[in-house]
Amino acid sequence: MGDWNVKTFLRNNAVTLMFVLLCVVFTAYSGMSPAYVAFELISRIARNGFIVLALIIPIVAGMGINFAISIGAMAAQIGLLWVLEWRITGITGLVVAAGITVPLATLFGFLAGKLLNKMKGQEMIGSMILGFFANGVYQLLFLFIFGNVIPLNTPGLVIKGSTGVANTMNLSGPAQLLYALDGLLRVRFELPGSSPAASGGTAGQNTFILPLLPTFYVLAGLAAAAALSMYLKKRVSLTKFVVIMSAAVLAVVAVQFPAVQSVFSMLSLPVATFAVIAALCLLNVVLLRTRLGQQLRAVGQNRTVANASGINVDRTRIIAIIISTVLAGFGQLIFLQNIGNVLTYGAHEQVGLYAGAAILVGGASIARATNSQALLGCVLFHLLFIVAPPAANTLFGDPGIGEYFRVFVSYGVIALALVLHVWKGAKAKKVIRAAKGAQGI
Repeated sequence: MGDWNVKTFLRNNAVTLMFVLLCVVFTAYSGMSPAYVAFELISRIARNGFIVLALIIPIVAGMGINFAISIGAMAAQIGLLWVLEWRITGITGLVVAAGITVPLATLFGFLAGKLLNKMKGQEMIGSMILGFFANGVYQLLFLFIFGNVIPLNTPGLVIKGSTGVANTMNLSGPAQLLYALDGLLRVRFELPGSSPAASGGTAGQNTFILPLLPTFYVLAGLAAAAALSMYLKKRVSLTKFVVIMSAAVLAVVAVQFPAVQSVFSMLSLPVATFAVIAALCLLNVVLLRTRLGQQLRAVGQNRTVANASGINVDRTRIIAIIISTVLAGFGQLIFLQNIGNVLTYGAHEQVGLYAGAAILVGGASIARATNSQALLGCVLFHLLFIVAPPAANTLFGDPGIGEYFRVFVSYGVIALALVLHVWKGAKAKKVIRAAKGAQGI
């Protein structure tokens, strides 16, 4: 029985384990310092985590990976265009852009959901093609309508000597949208035996410096207390309780070593951004416990049974796509305020591909996904993005190989997920036919 469990675990988590191995090997050969890798990884998680989490609801509803989240990203970029045109700066501008994104993404999500309801069983390819079609409409809107039919008066927004929106929209400088959310609240750590200046500089207006060891002790204690409370209330199993307690103890032990402490020397955590990501994780958990969440699960498990139970299947699926599209728009705003500029005609194109690959790397499937899988996948996928080029340069003398490998992995992991989904479906049908044959049906 134990061997079977191990085999099942390895089979169900093959992609994740492969990426863990690749990340370990590539990190070892990259020659990059752990502190720099941690700095880059934190930045990427803050930048991309929200968008990956936006994929969960459609997967739960049985619609697979919603590659049409690129449409939500387009809605966000329309919102940013008008914020720049109206010259609304800082966090106020980001909030206004989010306000514009909501109705646009809701409309786009509704139309996408109506179309995908006509393509049941083919939602993934349908959403991908829909994204390509929407991109064509977006290009027409930004090249011809904006700046021509609808005039734009802000300098730098229109292509010089022509019409249409400029190739790049600058969010830094006068716009003050760079780090509009990231900069609301940051935390640096004061290393043991050092001054704040030696631990990453003095605190700014929105930056707080916390002592590293006491902070870890408090966080580990809170995690242990929460785990104990949930275990006593029978909300978590004994295995999960032991895992959480062990992780808390290991974190406290690990942070005692100078090598681990040095990793925190470069970190400046965008607490406000991670709070927004945590809020989305909480929203996903709470939503799936509501009546709507139960309907989403029922539709994802079996549309026929859900329809017989009185659930409006088509309406539920549309709601799932609308939620995902709106959340993707918010995620694109978080991404772009971290980058500091908008590649007007390309920033949205790879959103669905990279987010889909990341969530699959974390152990999710086309039929099941959780917050932990989305976040784990984001960590592994972007860690590989960081260390692959220097590792390829060390191993093969050409950093370009690492770039090609990243693109190969992005498409390959999605292809593998599709193959596994079809294989599991065929295996399940074979078991059902065998059971019916044994019963003489």
